[in-house]
Amino acid sequence: MKASLISLMILSLAATPAFAADLDLSLTNESVKGQVNFFGASNDIQVGTGYTYHEGGRDIFNADFHAQGRTAIGNLPTTAGLGLRGIYWDQSRANGGAVGLGGFATVNIPRVPGLSFTGGLHYAPSILSFGDSEDMTSLELRGSYRVIRNAEVFAGYRYLNTELDYAGSGDVNLDEGVMAGLKIFF
Repeated sequence: MKASLISLMILSLAATPAFAADLDLSLTNESVKGQVNFFGASNDIQVGTGYTYHEGGRDIFNADFHAQGRTAIGNLPTTAGLGLRGIYWDQSRANGGAVGLGGFATVNIPRVPGLSFTGGLHYAPSILSFGDSEDMTSLELRGSYRVIRNAEVFAGYRYLNTELDYAGSGDVNLDEGVMAGLKIFF
């Protein structure tokens, strides 16, 4: 199963340039994530999909759909989006998922060309959760620097948490940690 998931990920990444706007690869101490977004920042919608492998055999899949547009926060040029993030996770003893409502914003710093800050938050209450998940919170914060016209590097923090629906089981951090990565634009 693990070999077929890795093969599927490699095959999908090889086909990415034909239909994608950007490819995002990131690492934490315990996970690796690949994200493909299909439309650029100038489009009115953003659709993306991603896969995270977390150490210990946890697979996390996400699909995103957001309405997006350009605006300003203060006098800083900003791209913002509101929409949905569907997340499904699977590990040996449990699995579940949710459809979270939320959004993201990327703020560009004009005085330092290439520097930007992005934050995204999605939350799914129990009515939008399924399987072993009772609710779900997804948070990502990052600072990015565009090194060349079609590539940037970034560092930040990723947090994905769910409450299990078993009595007394509490919250589980599906993926959490300081991350670093790169984004390639097509």
